[in-house]
Amino acid sequence: MQTHSSPAPRHVGRGLRIAAAWLIALLMFSPIAWMVLTSFKSELVAFSMPPRWLFRPTLENYHEIFDRADYLHYAWNSVVTAGGATLLGMLVAVPAAYAFAFHPTRHTRGVLLWMLSTKMLPAVGVLVPVYLICRSLGLLDTRTALGVVLTLINLPIMVWMIYTYFRDIPRDILEAARMDGAGLMDEICRVLLPMARGGLASTALLCLILSWNESFWSLNITTSQAAPLAALVASFSSPEGLFWAKLSAVSTLACAPILVLGWFSQRQLVRGLTFGAVK
Repeated sequence: MQTHSSPAPRHVGRGLRIAAAWLIALLMFSPIAWMVLTSFKSELVAFSMPPRWLFRPTLENYHEIFDRADYLHYAWNSVVTAGGATLLGMLVAVPAAYAFAFHPTRHTRGVLLWMLSTKMLPAVGVLVPVYLICRSLGLLDTRTALGVVLTLINLPIMVWMIYTYFRDIPRDILEAARMDGAGLMDEICRVLLPMARGGLASTALLCLILSWNESFWSLNITTSQAAPLAALVASFSSPEGLFWAKLSAVSTLACAPILVLGWFSQRQLVRGLTFGAVK
């Protein structure tokens, strides 16, 4: 007489994994939800203890933000600097990753590790030389300087990610393209880039998010003309203290564009981050 094992333990394990995933997602999303809720509270309600979940929503904080500052000016600076840094970074990272992946030398590994090690340097350690260079070139408080700095700080991560994606592509495909008469640009543009488009998209999206959220360099090499949304958020902290409702409102306005972009691009991002994981 044969006995069959019950599928119940497998269903229980699957249910526990799903519950754990939902719990982690809720824990990660809760600060964002709390920020959005607080943005619709008055300052008195925002400071009340214990926190009040039922309250009369108000748009007073948003009205004050638009009356006090030119939100579109800061948002446009963020779009130009983050978008420009992403585009420039991709233009540099793709050829570099191609050379590392398909034409390696005995120094390739060392160069890659050196690039990654630059991310371990505290940003404040190079603030003075970067500031002096920007001042001597007349680039302080310009989108050009901020865009170039954002490109340089994200370039090691971009090169490493694209290098990983390129390394998973079989060399035989490129060799077959060469035998068919494909030149270097045809090999890269018509063969390599289409095959790695998921990885390239995830790399570009990650660089865009990192550039959009960068605050240290935004606050130190810009003042007004090129200041992005990170500087607008910082301007709502004052010596009198933090106004939580207004700070939550301006933070919501600063995070909303990149959150919407990330939401609509999540499938492409996950596909790119898992590129080459399953053969």
